[in-house]
Amino acid sequence: MPRAPAPLYACLLGLCALVPSLPGLNICTSGSATSCEECLLIHPKCAWCFKEDFGSLRSVTSRCDLEANLVKNGCGGEFESPASSTRVLRSLPLSSKGSSPTSSDVIQMTPQQVALSLRPGDKTTFQLQVRQVEDYPVDLYYLMDLSLSMKDDLDSIRNLGTKLAEEMRKLTSNFRLGFGSFVDKNISPFSYTAPRYQTNPCIGYKLFPNCVPSFGFRHLLPLTDRVDSFNEEVRKQRVSRNRDAPEGGFDAILQAAVCKDYPSLALLGEKLAENNINLIFAVTKSHYMLYKNFTALIPGTTVEILHGDSKNIIQLIINAYNSIRSKVELSVWDQPEDLNLFFTATCQDGMSYPGQRKCEGLKIGDTASFEVSAEARSCPGKHAEHTFTLRPVGFRDSLEVGVTYSCRCGCSTGLEPDSARCSGNGTYVCGLCDCNPSYLGTRCECQEGESQSGYQNLCREAEGKPLCSGRGECSCNQCSCFESEFGKIYGAFCQCDNFSCARNRGVLCSGHGECHCGECKCHAGYIGDNCNCSTDISTCLAKDGQICSDRGHCVCGQCQCTEPGAFGETCEKCPTCPDACSTKRDCVECLLLHVGDPADNQTCQNLCKDEVITWVDTIVKDDQEAALCFYKTAKDCVMMFAYTELPSGRANLTVLREPECGTAPNATTILLAVVGSILLIGIALLAIWKLLVTIHDRREFAKFQSERSRARYEMASNPLYRKPISTHTVDFTFNKFNKPYNGTVD
Repeated sequence: MPRAPAPLYACLLGLCALVPSLPGLNICTSGSATSCEECLLIHPKCAWCFKEDFGSLRSVTSRCDLEANLVKNGCGGEFESPASSTRVLRSLPLSSKGSSPTSSDVIQMTPQQVALSLRPGDKTTFQLQVRQVEDYPVDLYYLMDLSLSMKDDLDSIRNLGTKLAEEMRKLTSNFRLGFGSFVDKNISPFSYTAPRYQTNPCIGYKLFPNCVPSFGFRHLLPLTDRVDSFNEEVRKQRVSRNRDAPEGGFDAILQAAVCKDYPSLALLGEKLAENNINLIFAVTKSHYMLYKNFTALIPGTTVEILHGDSKNIIQLIINAYNSIRSKVELSVWDQPEDLNLFFTATCQDGMSYPGQRKCEGLKIGDTASFEVSAEARSCPGKHAEHTFTLRPVGFRDSLEVGVTYSCRCGCSTGLEPDSARCSGNGTYVCGLCDCNPSYLGTRCECQEGESQSGYQNLCREAEGKPLCSGRGECSCNQCSCFESEFGKIYGAFCQCDNFSCARNRGVLCSGHGECHCGECKCHAGYIGDNCNCSTDISTCLAKDGQICSDRGHCVCGQCQCTEPGAFGETCEKCPTCPDACSTKRDCVECLLLHVGDPADNQTCQNLCKDEVITWVDTIVKDDQEAALCFYKTAKDCVMMFAYTELPSGRANLTVLREPECGTAPNATTILLAVVGSILLIGIALLAIWKLLVTIHDRREFAKFQSERSRARYEMASNPLYRKPISTHTVDFTFNKFNKPYNGTVD
């Protein structure tokens, strides 16, 4: 990680740390600016015209407007409108590899110095790049908790220096180690302060009865590349005992970094960042979430889970180092209060992330790009220059940004006290007079206390009219017109404006003219009180080239149909209007009536004066350019003709020589055909009926046969069948005359 001129540390708590505008309104004219400086503050698009004879002397704020309006109104190039800008003062190229033990000539961030000139509200943008170079020097300060609970961990790291150096030298050729320890504040209630615990706070503790006195922080080994010294110092250490948990780790971190005590998290984060220190918390799993929450408060901090016996400490450090080197995050130092900064990060995937100033997932040698936009919210009261710093967290490199504010106009430097342009009674500045006390007027030509009644009469358009038409103030016989959010009020008596003209659908002068003193001055091609009437007739031309299909008039670019029944955009639709076939029929009928000498007939000549006649034997019916017409003659024949319009305006009529007449049908033939058709239909229906009956009978018989074959028994053997005659034998006796009866009668 980056090495600063002062030693960089990383700490362990169990732990170690590793160092690597409303629409339609002109906001400029509605801002009522009375000076160039006030104008610049209204909006970054506003400009101030300092030309002496610009505009009307009756409206002091008309000088503040959009640049285009000022130029249009005759200001030329004599206006003030500074824009925010960026200048790169120093930009050394990025290095690709760490090339010296001090790393002083290694560049991981470019540019290194930028100057901004800011106009309030106007953003300016600059680019910067950050690269994690290969083989950059790393200092690691191992700060260990030596409270009693860490006894087994102390045994596990006796040879930590050698193993750690072997692994870290795979990542950098320039690696140094330092060592420190802590327990807790040696005061109550943090430690045992009774006299009998002063030399051995473990007295009475059966599991471990002997330990060293409690202490806050001890710096044991400065940064060195001699790993055997680190191992030797670790072996000398013995644990102590405190009363509460957690121990005084934050005190020890701050003392190791800057030799200060009693830290807050804000102070700790600030000092670590100032000294380019990345902090790694190596804690047990039960404390992981607690320290994870600290990372949001201390920039450049990572948290790793340490095993109970600290045996994973080397892999933990390697993982944390790779995590730190895989991301770049910008921090801002000493940002001015009235300055807004906007960041857009472009990371290794080539995607832009607005609002983000961090890139992750980087590899050694990858470059992260950032676009920084700066905007001043206002002008500073006293100090017109500020400086702030952009620095990647944990890096030595930084970008110094100087800020100046464009809040004063250049024309303000050319003050003319007691100027003749101001009647000797004021200071001329930026095209206006700043009158001395007791003097008034646009040229300071009036003095307070003079009679104003005579001047006021000169501010009335007519006797009985209000002063300055009620839309201005009378000062020194001149009207100074009020400003309006709707537009401009002007005129010798403030009688005119550019917003009180007729409107069409809410649009002033229909958007086709300019409003001057209550009257629309229409642009070329438009007429009318509100300039809504177009003089262009191209929109009224029908497909045949006629204006409104010769059935109406073109008014304001739209057809007004006069032919009864005509409608459509160009009056092209008219179901009740006589069509061309009807108008040409008279000519054709006359020609057929006077077949012998049509040329000698005056009537035909009048009817066909605009037609060119062509006689044919057949008409081509699929001609797309010709209109096909036909009508029925008195002899029930069909007369056909076709016509086409010629460029000369005449029509070409193609006429059949003879009407098409069909022969009369034979009644007998028709009668026989009808009778024969009826007979055929009757026979066909009978045949169909017979076929259906036959099919039905056969199906019924087949059904009967099927049911009969499924019977289980024949009638003779049916157990349910009984013969109609029954035979019974009765054996009985009865006494008749005391004689037995044996079935016979005497």
